[in-house]
Amino acid sequence: MNQTNTWVKVDQYITERLIPHDSVLEKVLSANQQAGLPPYDVTPSQGKLLNLLAQMKGAKRILEIGTLGGFSTIWLARALPSDGQLVTLELNPVHAQVAQANISLAQLSGIVELRVGEALDQLAQMEREGVEPFDFIFIDADKPNNPNYLKWALHLSHPGTVIIGDNVIREGEVINENNQDPRVKGVRTFYDLLSEEPKITATAIQTVGSKGYDGFVLGIVNS
Repeated sequence: MNQTNTWVKVDQYITERLIPHDSVLEKVLSANQQAGLPPYDVTPSQGKLLNLLAQMKGAKRILEIGTLGGFSTIWLARALPSDGQLVTLELNPVHAQVAQANISLAQLSGIVELRVGEALDQLAQMEREGVEPFDFIFIDADKPNNPNYLKWALHLSHPGTVIIGDNVIREGEVINENNQDPRVKGVRTFYDLLSEEPKITATAIQTVGSKGYDGFVLGIVNS
């Protein structure tokens, strides 16, 4: 058995043992596939990790930058209390339409607000609206803008806010300073900002699984 096959089989094992069968989430993934959305959803085990982290934080307000079809949105929203709110940002109107239907299927429309358009524009608009700070922020959108998303995440946070950035290892290419891929460069600049920014303390975790070799940044906003 080669290494990648092992990762996939272990992911399946974890899902079968620790994540109960969920017909809603299965329908969500099926709807995303039928609509032709790219297969960038988090895995079930990663979705549950986000859910557990949000519960550990006791989050009442969550910001998600990058909705896609709403799979991670649903995992995060399920961690909220009945009076909580999740705001999720999606650029592509087709993706947003699929996500909205999935969120409705999961009966979460009452606590999820989906905003459509350029994320940086939406973030600036929220600042103008004077939205309350968020307790938990998940960054999983276009990687070249990761540094800008981090700046906004810090701006819309409070001491103790948890910030997660996904896909920050890039099959190990993050250490290749000669890689000119805008996604890799965006992630490297993201790390640079994290290392220099006194407002946040962070680490990164490498992961393997059915989505290959990648990882995520986990940080907490300082007092």
